[in-house]
Amino acid sequence: MSTYVYGITAHGHPALPKGVNGVGDPPRPVRALEEADLVALVSDAPEDLRAKRRELLAHQNVIAEAGAAGCVLPMRFGSVAPDDATVTAVLAERAEHYRERLHALENKVEYNVKASHIEEAVLHRVMAENPEIRTLTEANREAGGGTYEQRLQLGEMVVAAVQAKEAEDATAVERALEPVASAVSVGPGSTGWLANVSFLVDRGSAEDFMAAVERTRASLPHLELRVNGPLPPYSFVEPGPAEPAGTTAGGGLEHEEK
Repeated sequence: MSTYVYGITAHGHPALPKGVNGVGDPPRPVRALEEADLVALVSDAPEDLRAKRRELLAHQNVIAEAGAAGCVLPMRFGSVAPDDATVTAVLAERAEHYRERLHALENKVEYNVKASHIEEAVLHRVMAENPEIRTLTEANREAGGGTYEQRLQLGEMVVAAVQAKEAEDATAVERALEPVASAVSVGPGSTGWLANVSFLVDRGSAEDFMAAVERTRASLPHLELRVNGPLPPYSFVEPGPAEPAGTTAGGGLEHEEK
């Protein structure tokens, strides 16, 4: 049977409280696999696992309960290995990397920040910052809307200006928050967001980070900033420099998004 992996801790990490179970229906018991002074928190992997709310919460609960007693390297939902032996082999092979990450992430949490434009506000800003767009807009207005070609030209200019503003603002958000973070991880782009960035923050500096977010909101009022956190540091369990190409953020464990 395949093995579902929740996270990795150091040897001697307190055991999970009784009654904490993992994914599956019925929920699978969570057990510990030890190797090379490391512990992988695992359970049997359900064959029909899907990213449903119940399963996501079960995964998060295991990591939260383990993280309450010390540092845990969280695996993303759907991290599955062929069997227990594969997991312990990975622990042995990547032991140096996992120890380094456990040390680096001690007392750290992740905040994910997504930024998007407030449409009306960014259009006002683009108009204010671009005299050419203002001139063409006024000319079209005086001409009763302008010709099709003129309207098309104006539309293309506005789209290009907004896209340039997106890139500029994404950089501005990252630079504004980076000084209060220990590390930064830029997430994949997606429709609707101009920035998707995760910040690694000391637990004791959480208030400083949120204060920096509020300052950023005030200085960039044409942006909507959404903050999710504190979270386990999912985005910072990156492969070590010697890892072969093709391994996943789980540090070599097979990763399946069900």
